[in-house]
Amino acid sequence: MLRIAFAAIFAVTGFLLGREAYSNVFSLHFGNQGVQWAFLILSPVVGALIGILLAPLAQAFFEDELVVAERAIERLAPAELAGGALGLIVGLVIAWLMKSILFEFISITGRAGSIVAIVLYLIVAIFTAYLGARVGAKTRFVPLGDAAGAGGGAKIVDTSVIVDGRIVEIVESGFLEGLLVVPRFVLRELQAIADSVDSQKRTRGRRGLEVLNRLQETIVLNINERDYPEMPPGSVDGKLVRLAKELGAKLLTNDYNLNRVAQVEGVEVLNINELANAVKPVVLPGEELHVQVIREGKESHQGVAYLDDGTMIVVEHGRKFIGEGTEVVVTSVLQTVAGRMIFARPKREGVGA
Repeated sequence: MLRIAFAAIFAVTGFLLGREAYSNVFSLHFGNQGVQWAFLILSPVVGALIGILLAPLAQAFFEDELVVAERAIERLAPAELAGGALGLIVGLVIAWLMKSILFEFISITGRAGSIVAIVLYLIVAIFTAYLGARVGAKTRFVPLGDAAGAGGGAKIVDTSVIVDGRIVEIVESGFLEGLLVVPRFVLRELQAIADSVDSQKRTRGRRGLEVLNRLQETIVLNINERDYPEMPPGSVDGKLVRLAKELGAKLLTNDYNLNRVAQVEGVEVLNINELANAVKPVVLPGEELHVQVIREGKESHQGVAYLDDGTMIVVEHGRKFIGEGTEVVVTSVLQTVAGRMIFARPKREGVGA
């Protein structure tokens, strides 16, 4: 249908241009009536044929530019798109107001002046429309919600959270509300990890893809197509922070460095590790625990045990209990960036003392 439309438009345009060429050029140079009749018929026909031949080229150019425009629009948030549209309208209105001035002062010079005025008007219209669209997209005149369409409740998921896997249980428990947004560049990074020659990385990547499949069975994931070609391909963290700022969304991550950078940039961060530490059972000094000492500690006399939630317990003078279950008394609790660490001593040793 588009091909027929282009062919018809260019054929009609070529026909009209051929007729104008005959009237203003060819008819002035031939006195013979037969020759003039020949050119009267041939000029529009040849013009129409040339138009039909040029139509596929114009159509291909139009389709290529349309694809570029679609990709550019996909990278815009609704607020940016609405602001850009408003800016475009304002720019065209300004150009239309300027048109009367151009025609009034230039068209008085005659036909040539009118043509110059039309050309200048087209240039000014294109410039003001482009400028208005750019300024409108950046300033966001229209206060719409984020691109995910979830108001301010959208959460952008980082690669580290997907590979971690605990997000599935958190979503299923109902503690994580709102729309989850997975950027396309995060999917590309996850695919690159899954295709890595390193077996450990490949395992992590494949686990992340399985987690995504489980998430899609539980909730609807929003795949955001926006990308930032001007940023290096490997700067996923920078893209995540920028996307979160533009969408007004929260960033869901386990990455400590990304967490800090996002906070500096004013992006709200949800860290699953911090959530896990927050819901761990509180252990107080003096409390008695039954633990299984499994290995040596940093010091030669220490033993290391773990609670069911993975919390490390350093047992002083616990090396002799490696491989055994024993009662310990908590002496202190240390909260670190990596999590909570508990220090204890064997109860039997304390009793004997």
